[in-house]
Amino acid sequence: MILVFCELKDGSIRKPSLEALSEARRLADPAGLQVGALFVGSTCAGAEKAAQYGADCILKVEAPSLAAYSSDGYAQAIADAVKAKGASVLLGAATSSGKDVLPRAAARLDAGYAADVTGLAMAGGRLTCVRPVYAGKAFASTAFESPIQVATTRPNVFTATEHPRLGTVETLPAPAGGFLSVVKEILAKGGGKQDLTEADIIVSGGRGMKDGANFQILEELAEALGGVVGASRAAVDAGWGIPHSMQVGQTGKVVSPTLYIACGISGAIQHVAGMSGSKVIVAINKDPEAPIFKLATYGIVGDLFEVVPELTKAARAMAIGK
Repeated sequence: MILVFCELKDGSIRKPSLEALSEARRLADPAGLQVGALFVGSTCAGAEKAAQYGADCILKVEAPSLAAYSSDGYAQAIADAVKAKGASVLLGAATSSGKDVLPRAAARLDAGYAADVTGLAMAGGRLTCVRPVYAGKAFASTAFESPIQVATTRPNVFTATEHPRLGTVETLPAPAGGFLSVVKEILAKGGGKQDLTEADIIVSGGRGMKDGANFQILEELAEALGGVVGASRAAVDAGWGIPHSMQVGQTGKVVSPTLYIACGISGAIQHVAGMSGSKVIVAINKDPEAPIFKLATYGIVGDLFEVVPELTKAARAMAIGK
């Protein structure tokens, strides 16, 4: 069996989890394996949708002690589920929670672990993972020696595809309480905006924005395109009031949107490591020698304060035309 740790948000399965689940289905079919979707929490309402994306069985670990996220509690629940179902492969999305809990589950299973993978293949029941290394400058192909293989998939790289199955539901026992750590409170910020790692369109600003107030023009473009706003580390560290949650880069969030628009971003290695997986990159910079142009699909040499508003007008006109 290939077991996929899936995350729920407001009663719906998160998109990165659906991507991991669809990829598990793709791997399982030629190998004749079953796919299980695993949910952990105080209640797992909404988990049944996993059957639509290829889950042969839906596994729930529900208990009041799991209402608040606990890295060791969730890791134990996942490890117990892998053992109970005899799964040889454990997948999950490389979200904040996935990157925290799956390595812990792998340690409990004495399993090999590959993080943030962008490609998966399976032959003879053995996984091969492709993942970026050296700040995205190269790709490594990783194989496993352990009986159980664990990997996290980078959001927005794999496609969430419907593969309807019966999706039988099974409840598994929860681990005992007394966890070493629990999350007491989660404070929502950003007015319910989509997480950068899940966004299809990102408009990012760098040092060339000159001031945090100027990010308003990026907000307007992002709204017109149906995207969200990000920032480089230089913009976050400049004292403009740009929160770290908006930072794209090696020390921020790694993103793989369909469209990434870099405004006033020079293209430092640290930033490139976080967005080089974008499918289409548009760079706007006054400096024709800016390193970002070497990576860009399309480059605009010009003043972003003139170019961005024009792009916003064009995007709004297209929306009206539809």
